[in-house]
Amino acid sequence: MAAPGCTPPGRILVTGAGGFVGRHLLPALRRAFPAATLLATSREGPVPGADALLPLDLAAPEAFPALLAAARPDAVLHLAAQAHVPRAFADPAGTWRLNVDASLALAEVVRREHPAALFVFISSAEVYGLSFRTGLALDESAALAPANPYAASKAAAELGLREMALRGLRLLVLRPFGHVGPGQAADYALANFARQVALIGAGQQQPMLRAGALDRWRDLLDVRDVCAAYVAALARGGALENGTVLNIASGQPRLLADVVRDLLALGGVTATLHTEAALLRPTDLLRTEGNASRAAALLGWAPAMPWETTLRDMVADWRERVAVPGNTLARQ
Repeated sequence: MAAPGCTPPGRILVTGAGGFVGRHLLPALRRAFPAATLLATSREGPVPGADALLPLDLAAPEAFPALLAAARPDAVLHLAAQAHVPRAFADPAGTWRLNVDASLALAEVVRREHPAALFVFISSAEVYGLSFRTGLALDESAALAPANPYAASKAAAELGLREMALRGLRLLVLRPFGHVGPGQAADYALANFARQVALIGAGQQQPMLRAGALDRWRDLLDVRDVCAAYVAALARGGALENGTVLNIASGQPRLLADVVRDLLALGGVTATLHTEAALLRPTDLLRTEGNASRAAALLGWAPAMPWETTLRDMVADWRERVAVPGNTLARQ
């Protein structure tokens, strides 16, 4: 499915492939590039769909040359990161080392030793931060104004990589907005809501749903739509101007209170809502909204998954997890 004039990547290295996104992405890559060799790095063990599992420790950049020598990639999709915002507040320096220092070190080896490879950096819409206060649907020209350590680390990595592109790195930067779906850890808000709905429905939690601020509007995507964008980036990215930056967004903000109400309805349960101060961010935004028209034009991508399907699949996923006695995934 490569764009005209683009050669499909024959060897694709996906870092962080064992995480939430990666486990949806590998099957999508297999469907799109059936002849490709899919190489995965993961801290979570074997990754279904990968042809080989390679070692990657973001805290040990001295091992990156050996990793890339073994991979010999035509494309690198760099998913691996410390992406949990509360953890970033607790350890800003550690987040910076993993998200900035490691990303730049990995890209430098690609630039130096594998200059023909496309380096696709998965950034985040969090880099816009306080720019969302305009209330506008932000496109890629909006100012970077990160409002938490995770967002700052992603913005810094972007700047370093874009400078590296001036010295030969073949770079594409993607800024996905919040994405959810089956398989996500309960560290993230909507997955946590779906988990609580499943626990309440199973009689394992009192009918009280704990949440942070629900009077917030968020631009949210199904993880499978995000993976479709990543596939399109690998198929067409080689034909784009080096250093191109693209939003991956739905353009349709949703009120979190409505999302919780819909999850409860899909779960067939009722519950009171309890706001917990510990779940509130020190810097929060009332509304996030993205403009992904550039991704539509350059990648031919647009979100396609019905939102009700996303929520229904999340509830079904958590029902399966909590139904298994002693299943540790029910707490993740």
